[in-house]
Amino acid sequence: MAAAPPRVPGLVDAHCHLDYPPMSDDIESTLEAARHAGVVQLVHVGCSRRSLERAVEIARAHATVFAAVGIHPHEADTVDQGVLDTLSAFAEDPKVVAIGETGLDYYYDRSPRERQRAELARHVKLARTLDMPLVLHIREAHDEAMAIIEQEGPRSSRPGMVHCFTGGPEDAEGWLRLGFHLSFSGIATFRRSEPIREAARLCPADRILLETDAPYLAPEPVRGRKNAPANVAFTCTHLAAARGEAPEALARQSSANTRFLLDLPEPSPGAPD
Repeated sequence: MAAAPPRVPGLVDAHCHLDYPPMSDDIESTLEAARHAGVVQLVHVGCSRRSLERAVEIARAHATVFAAVGIHPHEADTVDQGVLDTLSAFAEDPKVVAIGETGLDYYYDRSPRERQRAELARHVKLARTLDMPLVLHIREAHDEAMAIIEQEGPRSSRPGMVHCFTGGPEDAEGWLRLGFHLSFSGIATFRRSEPIREAARLCPADRILLETDAPYLAPEPVRGRKNAPANVAFTCTHLAAARGEAPEALARQSSANTRFLLDLPEPSPGAPD
């Protein structure tokens, strides 16, 4: 039997995909398990042409869920002006809080790198036009992504988050200089992830976020299983220990950071505290 996550009050899962199984089979039970672990808000990410409308529907249907919309770099070669127009239209919904995930993935290279670079630039321009934060997916391409960001220019204040941060301290420092928040996933709990934990230790308290990227990247001690938002509590406890602070303090701070970055409302009085 899988270990149950600890309860850490006031958590926000800053990035998950509720429309993937097994979560999509019973979203209500997924959210209830998250509440039991102390999760008060979640950001669901629609990152393909076929998932954008569903992302907005899920956010509308659940008070604690908000949405980000964009096209993942794996699908960069599917983007055309019609898709960008769709993103603009969905961004008008009050439950949509960010543009993305977009970025560069040079590990899998599922879209040509030229197209990835072009669509990242177009997403940056769109987010700036809409005055919205970006959700970035960057894998083995930090320097090139930072160059594109600097050239295209997101909004000057609260430009966005690097989700599932997998770089080292130097990469972290680069993104922090550009004003971005760093979001840490279950990967940060893995035995061989000391460079990521080092980046988490140097991250200023007001710039750190926590996420699951569920159903991917389940943290220790449930690594290898399908992930779920409740498991952000494991990541919180691991990173709090690495940073030398209490899990409750990291939960409060990271959640306040997420709300500040994405303009989320304060949790309702009925949410766990």
